[in-house]
Amino acid sequence: MASEKNNSDLVLLDFWVSPFGQRVRIALAEKSLPYEYVEEDLLAGKSDRLLQSNPVHKKIPVLLHGGKPVNESLIILQYLDEAFPDTPSLLPADPYARAQARFWADYVDKKVYDCGTRLWKLKGEPQAQARAEMLEILKTLEGALGESEFFGGEHGFGFVDAAFAPFTAWFESYEKYGEFKVAEVAPRIEAWAKRVGKRESVAKSLYSPDKVYDFIGVLKKKYGIE
Repeated sequence: MASEKNNSDLVLLDFWVSPFGQRVRIALAEKSLPYEYVEEDLLAGKSDRLLQSNPVHKKIPVLLHGGKPVNESLIILQYLDEAFPDTPSLLPADPYARAQARFWADYVDKKVYDCGTRLWKLKGEPQAQARAEMLEILKTLEGALGESEFFGGEHGFGFVDAAFAPFTAWFESYEKYGEFKVAEVAPRIEAWAKRVGKRESVAKSLYSPDKVYDFIGVLKKKYGIE
């Protein structure tokens, strides 16, 4: 329920292709929470509002709730669960299951984006190392998913799904630069990606793999990478 302007006291400072911002958009959609979307043109610079809202990391996404900033995507997701307890929870009720969800979301946070970036930024042996890491990451996440439809298990679509789903739009680019196929390396992750992609909250929050690939091309040109 994003809009340029509405009466909500939730405002999201974001960048269109950011998988971290898309996590928050997915969570807001799952909870049917209206909010104002503010696009930050990060390639042109960072707005004063962003720098004032997140003076430490100076990054999107930032969720403003009643004017108060909440930073870092996974923290925002947990905040939404706590601030809006009457909406569908992303985290399960069981303390152990919650801990496991936080662990795997943190794993995605620390591993996928960094490794994927090295796939398209590097060449030669460093790129080969990134490729090997990505294959291991996908296999590890496939093990965590197991035979479940979603990472939330009995809870259904949840915290880890929202955290990982945005990267499915980057799979095609990772495959092209890393010369592998997700379907061959981790077929259950490929099947999961197709399932989450059909979910309304995900489908309306992500851009096509072609647009992501084109954006990487823009970044490569910006950084002078051949």
